[in-house]
Parts: sequence; C-alpha cells; structure tokens
Amino acid sequence: MASRFAKTLTSTAAAAVGLTLLAAPAASAQAPVQAPAAPAQDDASPILIGHRGAAGTAPENTVAAFKDGRKSGADFFEIDVQLSSDGVPFLFHDDTPARTTNVEDVFPDRATDPITSFTWAELQQLDAGSYFDDQFVGERIPHLDDAAKVATTKTGVYIEIKSPVNSPGIEQLVADELRTDKTWQRLVAADKVQVLGFDEGSNRTFAGIAPDIELQQLAGVVPGPAVLASWATFADSVGTNYRVLTPQNVSDVKAAGLVLGVYTVNSPEAVQASIDLGVDAVTTDFPIQNVRYLKGAPVFPGSGVEIIDSVNNPAGDDVQPETGEHVLLRNASTRTIDVSGYLLRDAANNILTVGDGYVLDAGAELRVYTGPGTNTPEAYYNGGTASVLNNGGESLGLWTPEDKLQDVFAN
Repeated sequence: MASRFAKTLTSTAAAAVGLTLLAAPAASAQAPVQAPAAPAQDDASPILIGHRGAAGTAPENTVAAFKDGRKSGADFFEIDVQLSSDGVPFLFHDDTPARTTNVEDVFPDRATDPITSFTWAELQQLDAGSYFDDQFVGERIPHLDDAAKVATTKTGVYIEIKSPVNSPGIEQLVADELRTDKTWQRLVAADKVQVLGFDEGSNRTFAGIAPDIELQQLAGVVPGPAVLASWATFADSVGTNYRVLTPQNVSDVKAAGLVLGVYTVNSPEAVQASIDLGVDAVTTDFPIQNVRYLKGAPVFPGSGVEIIDSVNNPAGDDVQPETGEHVLLRNASTRTIDVSGYLLRDAANNILTVGDGYVLDAGAELRVYTGPGTNTPEAYYNGGTASVLNNGGESLGLWTPEDKLQDVFAN
C-alpha cells in the first residue's frame, strides 16, 4: 500500500512554544546540561509524535497532556481509545483504572475491574491527573473527540485502538467518527490523523472500513520479510520498540514499502540513535524537549544536574541492601546545587526521591538507590522493598521539588 504519510517525512519538526509548569525552567547563568549534537540543518528530521499526549510532562491521555503535545510543535500526539460499557469512546491506556486514577477512593471495590466495564458517567467521576502531580487535580478521562479539539492541522493525532478485544465494534465507531465529525474531518483532510494498533485482525478490519485513513501496525519486534509483505497489503507503516531495532529490521521494513516508526524514545541520545538507524518517525513522552533537540536548541536550559547512568539489573537482588539498583546523578554545572527533594520518575510513574541535606558541588555525583542501605554524602537509599527500574531498559525524568524538568535519560 502506497503511504500518503511518506510525503510529510521531509518536513522538519516545528518550533516549540509555551510550556507548562512541568516543562523545563527558564534559562539562567548556570551551565546547561549537554545533549548530543542535533541533526544538521540540511538533514531531514523524523516525524515526531508525543506519546499519550506528552506523558513525560503531564498525566497521560488527558487534555493537559494533549496541550503539551500541541505546544511542543510536534507533528502529532498519540492517544489510546477504548469503549465504555455504554459504548462511548474514551481515552485511556491501561486495562484497569488503578495506576492512573483515584478509583480506590471513588469505587473502592473496582480498582482491578476492566476499565471498559465502567459507564461513561462513572469514568467521569474519576480523577486522571492527581496521580502525576497536584497541579493536575481534576483532570478527567477524555472523550475521543476531546483530542480532535486540541489538535491542529500542524499537530495531528495518532489514534491507537487499545485492546480491541475488550471494545467490540470499536473499529467501526472510530471510522464513523472520523468520517462524520467536522473536527475530525478537518484533520483527516490535512493528513493529520493516523490509526494504529498491535492487533493485526483489528487493523485489517479498520483498513477494510476506512481504507483512506493512514494505518500503522505495531509490533514489539520487527518480523521477517514475509510477514512485512503481508502487512503492506493493509498498512502504511510499522511501529516498533526502538531498543530492539536492528539495521536489518530497518532494511526489511523499507524493502516492504512501509514507513518505520519507533516508540517510546525519550532521551535526545536515544532519538539521535534512532535517526542514525534510519527511522522515519519517533514517538516520545517528551515532545517539548525533543523538538528542542531536533531544532538544535538547548534541551534543558538552565539545568545543572544530569542523569548519567541507571543501574537497572545489578548482580544479586535488585533491592538488596547497599548495592541494589540505583540511578547515578552528577552536578554538571560550575556551582553548588542543593538536590534535596529532587525526584526521578519513570514512564510508569514509579518515583525515587533524594532526601534532605544533599548538596552537590560542581562535578560531584550522587547514587540514588531504590532499596535500603546506609546513607552517605555519595548515596541516598529510598528503602524500598520492590524493584522500580526496568531491567529491559529504563526511561527516567529528573525533577526539582518545584516541578522543573532537569534531564531525561534512557538506556
């Protein structure tokens, strides 16, 4: 299938504009944390997509996150659509409400119930923002159409059909909405809508209903040429995990005539590595910061502390005393910085903190552990009993107590 999406691949990422309170701080005299060199001006930048809106700087799949995605100047922001028990298309990633809502307060016995078992009215009683930060208290689970209201013909929408087995008929409903709703019609006409999903059967169904809508087949790993050739009969592109992508995968996807996207690429270093492999599109939790990177602008203006390593899988138990999993911070500025209360947040909203009294001189390092141990000037232990860092590769953002993003790291 010839991809209409390909015609936009030579466009560069647009300029980042206004930021929310959770975006990077204003520039100061402090030396900025260094990022890898951005692509040369004459190189084509990849299409950039804000993951779940902008899940690194606002609560995922909320209007606040969609607005951050739009403010970044990214080409698209991505959403996850499911159907409520009474047939309303709503935006939510997980199969249950426990991780990102206050369901235990509102419906104490339903925290592990399928999210699709809730009516639209029940979903609207849940707070979907406070889990991320107090400034987002009151954010609600959005309707599908809320994303279209935030999007523009500059920043469009990737619509992932999430767990279609739990939302029978969702392919037809999404196709009908794109065809009949005037706000969606405007975006479709501007080639600023793409539908995607992991379920091949669902994707084939959608392609049959709405063949004119760009369609992406998601896969944890890129399959062989025969499967790719089959996918090319109904899909325009393939999206996969950047951590396992190989040059041969890239060659195979392009030989099949498909566009190649990768997820979820959070650090500028990982974005650059993906570009170097030849990918066409990059999905990131941090579109504001990575648009800056692609434009050659300072990624974290005014920041002085950086994440230099994450030891996700040490020898022995991940949370063994003294020597378990940890993150390594460094003061990359030329002045002393008080890092008391700084926090590290991963993509699942697991959090590690730095305790009181930690002041780093220029060039000094600090290890922040998940598990127990003896605090020293060079190490702080959170005393946790369960692993936080993902052994298969971790993505972390470093924040001040004032909600200013200092650095993003991925391995």
